[in-house]
Amino acid sequence: MTFYVIGGRGRLGAAIASEFCAEDMVLPLRNEYVSWSEAGAADHVVRYLEKNKTPDATIFVASGILDPNQGDEELRKVNYYLPKNIIDAACTLGMKVVTFGTVMESLSSAPNLYVQSKLAIAEHVRKKAAAGASVTHIQLHTLYGRGNPSPFMFLGQVLSSLRSKQMFKMTSGQQLREYHHFDDDVKAIRAIIQAGEHSVVNLSHGEPVSLRHLAESIFDAFDLRDLLEIGALASSEYENFDRIMLPDGAVQTVSFRNSVSGVVTYLRDCFSRSELHADEH
Repeated sequence: MTFYVIGGRGRLGAAIASEFCAEDMVLPLRNEYVSWSEAGAADHVVRYLEKNKTPDATIFVASGILDPNQGDEELRKVNYYLPKNIIDAACTLGMKVVTFGTVMESLSSAPNLYVQSKLAIAEHVRKKAAAGASVTHIQLHTLYGRGNPSPFMFLGQVLSSLRSKQMFKMTSGQQLREYHHFDDDVKAIRAIIQAGEHSVVNLSHGEPVSLRHLAESIFDAFDLRDLLEIGALASSEYENFDRIMLPDGAVQTVSFRNSVSGVVTYLRDCFSRSELHADEH
């Protein structure tokens, strides 16, 4: 079996490539697929796949933009049109496609631009799967464990506070989040693919943690609890405060590491790397 990974240089794509490295892998360069994100570019994808087509191939579309501040046009190009064009092209050639979204597609009653772009591709997947296409859209929780966290995300802001010894202001922290290590999720992705699950699949482990508990555990681990200012910011009414998403299907066969201890270990590693680079200069 051959696996294509679109976005193989990103964190999710690299994790997928590592998990499936024993298989026949194809990792197109960005300049080979950058034009596929234009509306109506499915023909470009078809021409590429026809030249490189192999029997029983699966295409992982791991390229995407997470930052909702990137703007609607760019988000739709990368998060919607790119996977849509790949799906439309692959379906004509009998190839399988796996796209990735966010659990916020079903949790948020006021989706931001990022979530809206993921909702759009999820709906396209539902329609194609209902028509018999071999396409799967996997909704992910917050991932950690590869490189430093993105600065605009919660863990990125926490790491910045730890490094700078600046106050970390946050909401009441009652929001519930699941944190998943990349290495655990790619094993779950393999299980989903091997089980032949199609349409929209939720990848949950069912053990969310409140942001308050997570933050307190992190700052305690660094002996910097005095930097944590809980309740300094207002919480959005559209956050998830009580819903727990239980694992289903093939995901139930996968073991996940504890979110709190896993995140603390990860941030310690990130912090150590930053101190090492500081010493080098």
